[in-house]
Amino acid sequence: MALRRIVEQGDVCLTKVCRPVTDFNRRLWLLLDDLRETLADAGGAGLAAPQVGVLRRAYVAMDLDTEEMFELVNPVIVEQRGEQRGPEGCLSVPGKWGLVTRPEYVRVRAQDRHGQWYELEGRDLMARTLCHELEHLDGHLYTEHIDRFLTEEELEEYREQEG
Repeated sequence: MALRRIVEQGDVCLTKVCRPVTDFNRRLWLLLDDLRETLADAGGAGLAAPQVGVLRRAYVAMDLDTEEMFELVNPVIVEQRGEQRGPEGCLSVPGKWGLVTRPEYVRVRAQDRHGQWYELEGRDLMARTLCHELEHLDGHLYTEHIDRFLTEEELEEYREQEG
């Protein structure tokens, strides 16, 4: 496993649609291991392959409540309900936050590192993370959903309200 460099907004790979994963082999396993390690080091909630320069449909997401890490390959949202609005940031847009509206609940169908299909449900922050990372696979950033970046004071106010 190795830490990979996280590319930042402005890098062309963040604007590309990623190709599906078709080979579930050691190369994919190494990518997923590196995404896990890089995410843990960076302290984020999720990290997608294009954020480390790899144009494949794969990402890792952490459930911050349980600290469980999930690997999602070729993910697709199969159900979503409700709506939530809150501050969102991104490891590829360091130090910046904006208000984004996302579903309150999502169910995602994805493959694991061996190609086996499974479903994962997420609510609240986990739903936000699952949607945010999936958008990376289609060449989109959360900044497309915001009117402006939050000030430090506004961000602190939101964090205080969340408890």
